[in-house]
Amino acid sequence: MGFKTGIVGLPNVGKSTLFNALTRTAAAQAANFPFCTIEPNVGEVGVPDARLDRLADIAGSKTTIPTRMNFVDIAGLVKGASKGEGLGNQFLANIRECDAIAHVLRCFEDGDVTHVAGRVNPVEDAEVIETELMLADMESIEKRLAGLSRKLRGGDKEAVQQDRLLRAALEALEAGKPARSVAVDDEDAKAWKGLQLLTAKPILYVCNVAEDDAASGNAHSRAVQDMAAAQGAGTVVISAKIEEEIAQLEPDEAAMFLEEMGLQEAGLDRLIRAGYALLGLITYFTVGPKEARAWTVRKGTLAPQAAGVIHGDFERGFIRAETIAYEDFVACGGEAGARDAGRMRIEGKGYEVQDGDVMHFLHSG
Repeated sequence: MGFKTGIVGLPNVGKSTLFNALTRTAAAQAANFPFCTIEPNVGEVGVPDARLDRLADIAGSKTTIPTRMNFVDIAGLVKGASKGEGLGNQFLANIRECDAIAHVLRCFEDGDVTHVAGRVNPVEDAEVIETELMLADMESIEKRLAGLSRKLRGGDKEAVQQDRLLRAALEALEAGKPARSVAVDDEDAKAWKGLQLLTAKPILYVCNVAEDDAASGNAHSRAVQDMAAAQGAGTVVISAKIEEEIAQLEPDEAAMFLEEMGLQEAGLDRLIRAGYALLGLITYFTVGPKEARAWTVRKGTLAPQAAGVIHGDFERGFIRAETIAYEDFVACGGEAGARDAGRMRIEGKGYEVQDGDVMHFLHSG
């Protein structure tokens, strides 16, 4: 399981350039004019994980299969989108289908690249989009509340729950806060997610800086980081131009280029790690002579549900999971060594999968 992250932002902030770099494709037309991305481009990329390669080396696996992650490049938004301005209606519909938002903000000065507002102020840009999403949510909530009136009169429990959650969200929005600021109990989590409120989605701010600022950021990116910290949101500093260049290089060349730029890793790696933290995702592995494979589940997932990510029959017929921590697998030189050293554990239905677990599921049927 991967996750679907919508890349959003005002026109000309570098969304499509970043998307092209991330997906190693030229599927999105990156151009210096608004709305060059009209239909949402979807790119699926493998999640780089050095642990997967290490496991494959130890086990002698013939192939490695990383877990996958989806990025959606969504058309640029303008002020008034909640009322249908620009490509507003389409933008809102596309973002509603995503699990999280990667909000790209222009944090570079370049007189050759136009800005829809004629100035570079990423914090104000963020507020423009947040306002549009909040307005769209308020309109949606008001319509839904009106539509629930009949069910409420009939005492429908689901309608009562929805009404309560919608009113809590509306109260936050009217106070100028996004829906994600609402504290939601575990028992309401599923219903809350089902509301598909735009401002309830977790957000990650992507500061697109000039190449010279990629390693340390700049005043613009620091202002965004301060804003994000106040919101409890994440930030990643990336130079879309650098990522675009790296995408054209072989791995060895890319490593040398990154070193020259004073960077430890590609922006894609940092973006994925931040995205994992944002959505509470972890990775477990299955390893054998044919393949070593990474699988993604949400933190807190129990063993049977983790098995179900591979195949539904594994979850339905789950018996137990033979489990080795990644560090133990490496230290013991593989599965046999871990078993001999007593580092292989037998886990049942109540086991909560941990990041890095190497697992083998036993099931009936």
